[in-house]
Amino acid sequence: MTLADISKDTGGEPQNGASAVIYVCTTCRRPDDPEDYPRPGAALAAATIRAAANSGVAVQPLRCLANCKRGCSAVLRRTDPSRPSWTYVFGHLDPAADAQALVDGARLLAGSADGLMPWRGRPEPLKRGLIARVPPFDFSEQSE
Repeated sequence: MTLADISKDTGGEPQNGASAVIYVCTTCRRPDDPEDYPRPGAALAAATIRAAANSGVAVQPLRCLANCKRGCSAVLRRTDPSRPSWTYVFGHLDPAADAQALVDGARLLAGSADGLMPWRGRPEPLKRGLIARVPPFDFSEQSE
C-alpha cells in the first residue's frame, strides 16, 4: 500500500473513531536535501502510519505544510468537536526516529482534560521541535 492509497482510503478525513489525527507533510525535505523524490517527509508519513497502527490515532499524509525551512513537519490535533483543543505544529522531525513520538504526542493531546498537550511526558522530539500551537476556533483569553 502506498501513501496515495492510504490518502484515498481516508478520503482526506480522519479515520472514524480516531481520538486524534496527525497530518504529515509528504513533500518536506531539509534545505540541503536533493529535490528529487522520495522526500524525507514521505518517509516520515509512512513511518508514522506504521507507528499509529491500532493506536486510535489517524494519520493523514498531505502536501506541504509551508514549514519548509524547518522540515520534516507534522501537525497534531484532537478530533472530537465536543472537546476543543489546541493544534500543534512540529518541525525538525527525523523521519527515521520520530514517528512514534508523533503518535505518543497525539495520544497525550487526545487524553488532555484542558485541550493542551502536557509538557510532562511529551516525547523529546515534540519538546524541541515545537513550531507553534494554534488555539481552538472559538478561543477567547480569559482576563483577570
